Amino acid sequence: MSKKVLVLMGGFSHEREVSLVSGKGVAEALRQKDFDVVEFDMRDGWKLVEILKKEKPDVVFNALHGNWGEDGEVQGLLDMLQIPYTHSGVKASLLGMDKNITKNIAKSCGITVALSEKLKVKDFWNRGTSISMPYVLKPVSDGSSVGVFVVMDEDDLKHVCYDDENIEILVEKFVEGKELTVACIDGKAYVVTEIRPSVEFYDYKAKYTDGVTKHVLPAEIPDEVAEKCKQWAEILHKKMECKSVSRIDVRYNAKDGPVFLEINTHPGMTPLSLVPEQAKYVGISYADLCERLVMSASCRTLEN
Repeated sequence: MSKKVLVLMGGFSHEREVSLVSGKGVAEALRQKDFDVVEFDMRDGWKLVEILKKEKPDVVFNALHGNWGEDGEVQGLLDMLQIPYTHSGVKASLLGMDKNITKNIAKSCGITVALSEKLKVKDFWNRGTSISMPYVLKPVSDGSSVGVFVVMDEDDLKHVCYDDENIEILVEKFVEGKELTVACIDGKAYVVTEIRPSVEFYDYKAKYTDGVTKHVLPAEIPDEVAEKCKQWAEILHKKMECKSVSRIDVRYNAKDGPVFLEINTHPGMTPLSLVPEQAKYVGISYADLCERLVMSASCRTLEN
């Protein structure tokens, strides 16, 4: 009898629409692999509990993105219900969602990181930052380049806007150079991708709009740089206790070398997503990758 898989998608973060695309793609792929698939758009936490009780899935494929989906919230619920789920558990999800904590972990592993400062939006406006321009502003806990602003000069500050002055942001020194990313699949990094957006910055639109960004695979960088990036991906995957897949983002120029930016413990699974693309490059099809995630699904046992 085939496993019943509940594909959890949608949710109520800023990345809802992308999650729906990921979820639909995953569901189709798993059906190709003869899994019994149930799709669920999570708009209400209580309804999630109800459908889990009704369907009794063997595995939950977590295709949620952003807050609530990849920050440990859903993972904790599924742990308590003892339902195996894909991707990382509570600890890695919580740590990986916090860009500041992740940078500190990376530094402790000897990984080069960009100079940064964490502060609330209101404090940024009231007293400024110790980081000199140019710099990048990004929410401490959000994904897919939501709320990211590149500030090259004073004029760019006019475009910076956050709805909540109490949210924490990271002011990070802007690093010139190539945008690189490395997936880690079951603890192994295979290849580095260079991201070349046709727009000035690789923002949310560039990530998920077909034709806006070119992926160079493998990246046109020195072999020793590629090896270091892959090594960093494997080190952080292990250090943060990620499961199945993760992905790190790096900037590179000849002067500074590679500089780590952040980790994604729950990478996207849309047709434009980077992890499926890198998996395909090493011979793992999209459907095979989805199957691997299901077969490696787990939850924290009560004994732990």
